[in-house]
Amino acid sequence: MLNTISITSLYVLDQDEALDFYVGKLGFEVQTDQQFGPMRFLTVALPTDPGHAVLLELPAPPSVSPEVAEQVRDSVTKGAGGGNLFFTTDDAHKTHAELRERGVDLPEEPVVQPYGIDFGFRDPFGNSVRVAQMAPPPSA
Repeated sequence: MLNTISITSLYVLDQDEALDFYVGKLGFEVQTDQQFGPMRFLTVALPTDPGHAVLLELPAPPSVSPEVAEQVRDSVTKGAGGGNLFFTTDDAHKTHAELRERGVDLPEEPVVQPYGIDFGFRDPFGNSVRVAQMAPPPSA
């Protein structure tokens, strides 16, 4: 049976720019950076969660045809590429401040929600990123 999710894929339009953002601003670490024929297999992971990597994938052959790649690039730039990452943190306000200091464009302030404190932003390619400080579950 299935045990874990090991890789999540996000379409990005420039893998070097994606590295700068995910490693330089969000604090990920490069896990794999290899050229496989026509594609660069580039994964990053949080140091606290190395078992779950994010594949920073170009919409290009061999994963999609050239025609589909153009459609995917257009969708990604509009924020409709389907890429979503959800993170948890122990302190949403502190994380928000640290990300702002690192130059991340944060259009939302942390907001109290029924499940905790949450805020969101987009990566340079339009993929949605949400960060939540989860509230403890109600006691029974």
